[in-house]
Amino acid sequence: MLDKGPTGRFRTERRHVGERSDAGGLMAEQGRVRWKRFAVIAAPVVAMTSALVGATAQGVIGASFVVSGHTFKLFSGELRGRGISLAPGVVRTKKGQVIPVIVTGIRRAEITDLCQSVLVRTPVGTVTLRITGGRDGNEVTAENLVIDVAAARAAAFLRGLQEGRDASTLDEVPGVRGPAGAFGSQARAVVLRDVRLSAWAVTAATFSLPDLSLKLVQGEDECF
Repeated sequence: MLDKGPTGRFRTERRHVGERSDAGGLMAEQGRVRWKRFAVIAAPVVAMTSALVGATAQGVIGASFVVSGHTFKLFSGELRGRGISLAPGVVRTKKGQVIPVIVTGIRRAEITDLCQSVLVRTPVGTVTLRITGGRDGNEVTAENLVIDVAAARAAAFLRGLQEGRDASTLDEVPGVRGPAGAFGSQARAVVLRDVRLSAWAVTAATFSLPDLSLKLVQGEDECF
């Protein structure tokens, strides 16, 4: 899971290698792909799990940082992207657990109605940390956005799709590639609507939220 003022810009460094809409069938038409479940496009990537673990052990895939061991949720009403790549990858926890993920990179993203939530256990019970932005006419923007996805649902429109490309040759998003021989996908442009992701990590070269809102809510109050 971008436009109006630079307020709230964050920078990170990273090089590595997202339910309601029921729009149907994949239909090629002059380089276009019609609406379809985003998860269907990503499904063959998940089948590479066993190969991923072996590739990681050989140093083929490098994790950029240790993840917390808990997923968080991301919701967006709409995400428009220029350049998208999907490749198999893994993340690691501090305990050494290796977790397969779908590494989803977007070169330039414009997001509306963004919500991120994570449950936090505290001595006074569970609280929900919620971050929102891109509302009331504002847009969140990001460049070289990379999401380590555990599960995803969305309605998707893709232009210039290449599915089944060797993951090591992906070139739409800088640094987002997989091991040689692994299944990869990319497209020149993407529109995702009603996006619901469970993710392990998010990084971006730049991330701008002109209307950032951050709050703690007592109990469980996730984005979806």
